[in-house]
Amino acid sequence: MNTLLKFITCGSVDDGKSTLIGHMLYDAKLLFADQEQALLLDSQMGSRGGAIDYSLLLDGLMAEREQGITIDVAYRYFTTEKRSFIVADTPGHEEYTRNMAVGASFAELAVILVDATHGVLTQTRRHTRICSMMGIRHFVFAVNKMDLIRYDETRFEKITADIRRMMAEYEFTSLKIFPVSATEGDNITTRSKQMLWYRGTSLLTYLENIRTGQEDDSTSFLMPVQRVCRPDSSFRGFQGQIEAGMIKTGDTITTLPSGEKAVVSQILDAGKAADSAGCGHAVTITLDREVDVSRGCVLVKDASLCVGSLFTVRLLWMDDAPLVAGKNYYLKLGTKLIPAVVLHINHKIDVNTGNEVPADTTFKNEIAECDISVSDKIVFDRFQNSPALGSLILIDRITNMTSACGVVLKNIKRSDNLTWQKLEVTREFRAQQKEQIPVTIWMTGLSGSGKSTVANALEKRLVSLGLHTMLLDGDNIRMGLNRNLGFKEADRIENIRRIAEVARLMNDAGLIVITAFISPYAQDRLNAREIIGKDSFFEIYVNTPLEECERRDVKGLYKKARSGDLPDFTGISSPYEAPDCPDALIDTSDRKIQECVDQILQALEERELLPARVASVSQQSNSNLLL
Repeated sequence: MNTLLKFITCGSVDDGKSTLIGHMLYDAKLLFADQEQALLLDSQMGSRGGAIDYSLLLDGLMAEREQGITIDVAYRYFTTEKRSFIVADTPGHEEYTRNMAVGASFAELAVILVDATHGVLTQTRRHTRICSMMGIRHFVFAVNKMDLIRYDETRFEKITADIRRMMAEYEFTSLKIFPVSATEGDNITTRSKQMLWYRGTSLLTYLENIRTGQEDDSTSFLMPVQRVCRPDSSFRGFQGQIEAGMIKTGDTITTLPSGEKAVVSQILDAGKAADSAGCGHAVTITLDREVDVSRGCVLVKDASLCVGSLFTVRLLWMDDAPLVAGKNYYLKLGTKLIPAVVLHINHKIDVNTGNEVPADTTFKNEIAECDISVSDKIVFDRFQNSPALGSLILIDRITNMTSACGVVLKNIKRSDNLTWQKLEVTREFRAQQKEQIPVTIWMTGLSGSGKSTVANALEKRLVSLGLHTMLLDGDNIRMGLNRNLGFKEADRIENIRRIAEVARLMNDAGLIVITAFISPYAQDRLNAREIIGKDSFFEIYVNTPLEECERRDVKGLYKKARSGDLPDFTGISSPYEAPDCPDALIDTSDRKIQECVDQILQALEERELLPARVASVSQQSNSNLLL
């Protein structure tokens, strides 16, 4: 069996993962001479008092050797007479769970270590759950450090029973439990003489012979398009890796999400023409006619996939900042990258019991089920049906850090009766009728910074110039449209989303909209910009210092916040993320209100957002008809 096995070692911190793989490589004579010499030399300064420290073969970072733990994923490639292997040695510390998840995402089999002196721990359960979530169906449990319990069969049987109870809730194809000693080499590459009561094979022998049932070419063809290759006008090919099935020239395929059909006219495999290609091959496919296909589309043959924009997922949260409903991210699924929003957190999963726990937030290393909506229809499937189109990551739109990884559980069907109504009276017609340019002037800043005062003065000035406006104020909106929202992060996100939608509708009516909201989160303002449209969004940062805002304290809110009577107050107990590059920046602490208005009008003129008929008089002092 000269096939490749990709497996992961995981488990709680200090359970001996790196030591086990290191000893396996050493005993199987899979090290070069210089590697053995380096291991013996490094072990003199290792953590085992001069004895060979096999973990040093995997733990290469200085921090890993100093602390005696694995931090990053270490990949090792080795080959025995029977099989080739790629192993991902992953960290056991809870802080590095995200690294472990990365390793699990590529593996077919998991070797989960359990310390015989401690038994099944919370981190053991967490890693097992993540492996199952990532689609691993072959499980090996190595009950390590048997030498520390004097190779006690009774203790091993008790841990075995605990493992089998834990695994009862998971779907798996194979389950094998080994008693081992990673430091002494018992049952790693050969049968142990210390545990004659154990009648199974060694761990390496088992790994050499297990069949993991890798996907063959009998399934339906599926290829996410990674790139459209068009070197000149005579050639247009679609490039990607075949994730399932086989394709042949002359086959009829369907392009999703468009649903167009075409015939395969040519297949290029590794740059050479081929009659067919199977799963795992990176190919270029040309079709007999022009079709609407771009990166993120999927080519299929007789495959039943979901095309939609709403689905339920199970996420492993990896971000330091908690997940809250309503926040926007980028979603990466297959080759598609698309804006997405977490609509609702249905529940969290208790890693110990598997029970569903009600939740409105999710913290790092927790698992939750959520409903996600994307900005346009995409092609996806349940993870169990198609790992390639059922696995995803969420990316923070501000930092570009990976916030979560997850799998699709089910499609949520929207009503097929809903369609976007095309209106004959357009936004452009309404704007032309009013002889102005619809825009949303978005003022952001701390409470007491002067947003509402400046917004009122600005609206009066614009009206005096003959423009049609509407002012949306934070307090007023919360007493009506958003009266059901509080001040938790999720409520703040929804508050801004609703306001942005209202502002867009008013822009569609041809109005100039002025908003005065704290809007403390950069991500929310970015979302508002996208809802309204970047060309119609004009951001003003009212950069009045916190000390001045607190000195004013017209509503007495800062005093309440300082005393603890007003939780989640921006600037005191809740953060404010200042804009990096606003369209205009004003400070009401050292300028008069009318000077601030003049500054805003000048900035609007520079962006050509004021009609020509008023731009020439916008700065004249006699234009204060309502002042």
